Amino acid sequence: MFTRPAPTRRPAVALAMPGLAFISGMTPGPATALTSTDRGSSHRTLVHAGPLRIVLTDDPADIAAAQRFRFEVFAAEPGFSDDIGDPESRRDADHFDDHCEHLLARHDDHGIIGCARLLAPPRAIAAGGWYSSTEFDLTALDEIASMTVEMGRACVATGHRDGSVTALMWASILRYLQESGYRYLMGSVSMPLGGPAVDGSARGSALRGARDELNERYRARWRVRPHESPRVDGVALDDIPAPDRVVLPPLMRAYLRLGARVCGDPAVDPAFDVGDFPTVLDLDCANLRYLDRLRDTVLRLGGAA
Repeated sequence: MFTRPAPTRRPAVALAMPGLAFISGMTPGPATALTSTDRGSSHRTLVHAGPLRIVLTDDPADIAAAQRFRFEVFAAEPGFSDDIGDPESRRDADHFDDHCEHLLARHDDHGIIGCARLLAPPRAIAAGGWYSSTEFDLTALDEIASMTVEMGRACVATGHRDGSVTALMWASILRYLQESGYRYLMGSVSMPLGGPAVDGSARGSALRGARDELNERYRARWRVRPHESPRVDGVALDDIPAPDRVVLPPLMRAYLRLGARVCGDPAVDPAFDVGDFPTVLDLDCANLRYLDRLRDTVLRLGGAA
């Protein structure tokens, strides 16, 4: 999830999100994290470990810095499309950014080296819905909408993907959820389509195999549908032969190890040449041992601020 997010390639208008209206007057637990869009910009440190700080912010200057960082990271990824971001401003931006709380990994010497954005229910209402609703029909998630935070636009700079930055970002996200009283984390995990066919397999074969295995072994009880049935080069995913051996990307395996479950078929993203799998992590069903390892990482590297 931290190196291949689902990018914005559609007009920045969210589809209506059923189920959000009824929570508009609710207070979602202790507001230690930023949960309001009308209290002015805020900035605070969640974790401080050596030269690295993980900060939570909705300051316009920080948001602009995150947009520039995302553009740089995405532009360096294979399959980058001119549909992603604005080449003149060199920013990856959409209207959701102004409503999100942004998690920034700042290094004393290198500046921003990682980021993600978090969209809590009150902010999602203000934004007109979840970003994921531009790809999926999320009606099935209505029952948990008031307890769900959406994470997106997560990425880490190429030279810092050894796992330590990712661990600190995950620990910070989990702290955010616990302090703000939310239970679920929603987002998309992307799988590259792999470019040309490999070993005689049809292009999209790996995605078909992953879809089948995820549905069989890691199926969430909530089922959502992509707005467009998944097709690769015009061929329906169901008509693409599955590979002899299924290999899930490391990022997908790590997220599943944390306890995430997959909610349905992927949405195919032609701009990044990936399939985006809708996922939900339920903190009440999370892998506690893995969570403890993340917390231990924070303590070993310097502790929380």
